[in-house]
Amino acid sequence: MDAIDSVFDPLRDFSKDSYRLVKRCHKPDRKEFTKVAFRTAVGFVVMGFVGFFVKLIFIPINNIIVGAA
Repeated sequence: MDAIDSVFDPLRDFSKDSYRLVKRCHKPDRKEFTKVAFRTAVGFVVMGFVGFFVKLIFIPINNIIVGAA
């Protein structure tokens, strides 16, 4: 019986924790949604510019290294 309990106890605990999480979740209102969407968009833009500038810096460096060989 201990083998069965060792399998079902983690599943039971997971289901209790999942139920508790779902009960605490709520649907965001319009203000909260726009705030999250705006911050996500800003993050995408910032990461895009970082990637662009890294590529902009390393293309000439790569051409110098490869061109010298």
